[in-house]
Amino acid sequence: MTIDVMFPYYGDVAMMKAAVASVLAQEDKDFRLTIVDDGYPDDSLPAYFQGLIDADDRVRYFRNETNLGANGNYKKCLSLVEHDVVVVMGADDIMLPNYIGTIRSAFQNPEVRIVQPGVEVIDENGNVYEPLGDRVKTFLRRLAVGGSSEAIIQGEPIAESLITGDWLYFPSVAWRAQAILKHDFREQYNVVQDLALAMDIIMDGGKMLVSDTVCFQYRRHRESDSSVRALDGRRFAEERAFFDECAVDFARLGWTKAARAARLHLTSRLNAASLTPKVVQKRMWPGLKKLTVHALRP
Repeated sequence: MTIDVMFPYYGDVAMMKAAVASVLAQEDKDFRLTIVDDGYPDDSLPAYFQGLIDADDRVRYFRNETNLGANGNYKKCLSLVEHDVVVVMGADDIMLPNYIGTIRSAFQNPEVRIVQPGVEVIDENGNVYEPLGDRVKTFLRRLAVGGSSEAIIQGEPIAESLITGDWLYFPSVAWRAQAILKHDFREQYNVVQDLALAMDIIMDGGKMLVSDTVCFQYRRHRESDSSVRALDGRRFAEERAFFDECAVDFARLGWTKAARAARLHLTSRLNAASLTPKVVQKRMWPGLKKLTVHALRP
């Protein structure tokens, strides 16, 4: 079972090269790496990517003629999927050498549609750390699986858990290709598109395997796209629209607890409130208004 590693790229060149190297260093060699360059302006890259292709026939490279943006490039990646299991990796993250093997083992169960393996968080310099938000993610994930080191979960309980606080690390998540291609990324979202995709699969009856086996390093840096969007309020406006959609969808399924959690969106409110001092410090007054409204509006 060859695993498709889709690699949408736009950003830091050194981190991208480290991410690519981590894929090529996998202990389990049965994968296909597909890099989709969203037009990053660096004249050194064509020779670098050609070198990868010449050295390893598992590598494919595509460059978009026009910049598609994050969501558009994710969708472009999915159009190139050829195998039964796929991961859409971040271009600044690191696969530990056991990642592909861990994912392959998890998908031996034919009912599994999504796999969330164990993840370490690293900073800009590659140091492992665990900021408050990630400690909350760990706590919520452990609640969802009942403290088990590996569990398969589905239906309303997982929907309620994830809508209360999204503890997935999207670049580390592996997907059954049939499921991800059926639902695709929702075009209207640029921040929560990964959670929306997972919810669509879960609402369609998909099962998720959650494992404690650490095999991936997720890079969290202070000026990431999602962080900037959070400070100016765009992230939370998008989250509220998504939560409102979920509340309606869950109610239609009779998932009353999940619908209540979507309306409450507790951790999202707390996150908005926690960012207000930083917004005040940066004098981002329009953002402050949006964050306050999100945190307090019923």
